[in-house]
Amino acid sequence: MITEEKQSGAEHRWPAVIGLIAALGLYGTLPTTFLPGVRYIVVFVGLGLLIPLVALNPRRLTRETRWSRFLSVGQALLLVVANEAALVQLVIALTNAKTSEGPTLLLAALQVWVTNVIAFALVYWELDRGGPVSRRHMPRHELPRADFRFPQDEDHDAVTEVAVRSSVKTGWTAAFIDYLYFSLSNSMAFSPTDSMPLSARAKALMGLEAFGGFVLLALVIAHAVSMLGQ
Repeated sequence: MITEEKQSGAEHRWPAVIGLIAALGLYGTLPTTFLPGVRYIVVFVGLGLLIPLVALNPRRLTRETRWSRFLSVGQALLLVVANEAALVQLVIALTNAKTSEGPTLLLAALQVWVTNVIAFALVYWELDRGGPVSRRHMPRHELPRADFRFPQDEDHDAVTEVAVRSSVKTGWTAAFIDYLYFSLSNSMAFSPTDSMPLSARAKALMGLEAFGGFVLLALVIAHAVSMLGQ
């Protein structure tokens, strides 16, 4: 078990919880033709896994056990896999849709895309440098290898007003909002922006997210154009 005496340095629990609940809500309210039954099981399991995790760290992420690590990573991966399955079904639906189904499918596309952004952000947040508890509470020289490089990790030799925010000078570590931001930018730019993947698994995950976003955007645009032409 990892513990920390100074709770003030621990990351807040609730930004990630709010993101997870929002993603599960969007996924659970997809049209009834999308994975009926399976969607509600995923939502139920996702919320069920959240209960012991919040009980362990209700306000700040100060403690971690082997079982909590397993549950938190599994929860994020479950949402990614379930939403990728919905993405595949959406792609099939968009390529065979009738004009009358257009508005419903376009709304579903937005739901799948936003869920994808949050789900991948949760996975990045859980995997990078051992997860949110390790990042805040372990000495840097004991941390697992980084999966991502943030600008703050290399700004210590920049001009003074930039360098004061660097991880070297302040001990800065990435929080959920940082992973959510670059997950969003990766989904829109289809490539890394300010944060670079370092490990093979990080590159694979970001590549999968970018590819899904690109395919979805291309099909949505094509479907919208076809609707306008009729």
